[in-house]
Amino acid sequence: MAESAGSVVLARSAMNRAVTEGQRPAGRPVRGARRISAALAGLAASTRYELLTFDDPVASAGCAIPGPFLELAGACMRAAAERATEVRRIVPRHARSRIEGGLALPGRARLAEAIPFKMIVVDRTVAAVPLDLELLYNGLLLIRDPVVVQALARAHHACWETAEELSYVPPPPPAPPSDLPPQLRPVLDALVAGLTDETAAARLGMSARTYSRRVGELMAALGTTSRFRAGAEAARRGWL
Repeated sequence: MAESAGSVVLARSAMNRAVTEGQRPAGRPVRGARRISAALAGLAASTRYELLTFDDPVASAGCAIPGPFLELAGACMRAAAERATEVRRIVPRHARSRIEGGLALPGRARLAEAIPFKMIVVDRTVAAVPLDLELLYNGLLLIRDPVVVQALARAHHACWETAEELSYVPPPPPAPPSDLPPQLRPVLDALVAGLTDETAAARLGMSARTYSRRVGELMAALGTTSRFRAGAEAARRGWL
């Protein structure tokens, strides 16, 4: 327990040192639902071998967070977990019923009495921590500083060693994804990147009318009219 607490203090200290005046910033602040969604989709798409998280799936209860955002965040985390060969998720004990009730992810999960903050670490090269340490929806810090990322990974490892293993039956694998029509790939990339329609159309060399039509085709292919749900469905199908 002392080692775990010490590692958490080390991680907090590394973040604090990196953001103090005159020093290199620890990471890039990301605010706004669209930009946060794009950052989560990017993390999911970049995952290759390891996903470490401190997570509290009940933290958003009672908060005014749009359902589509929660769906997208969940789909991104599932997509990342399915890509990784090693998944280690630490959740507080009060969230056990939610994990066993259908919020399980591929990989391993352990219970701790509490988590120090919410966190995602991908391949020990990039991390995301909520700006308020509680809710990603309120903004996140995207961290690539290797010292801070390694400190966060060490804090997770120390907490993992003292946490209780949680066993659960994983959900059935999703149906094999259908292929994304090639002409819609750049449209999907622009959508999850959070670009405005005007910026995306200009970047793709399309007229605004053509881009709007392609977005409509993408929505139809994904079976939704919501851009948030489109991102979640694309992640579920493995298109991100």
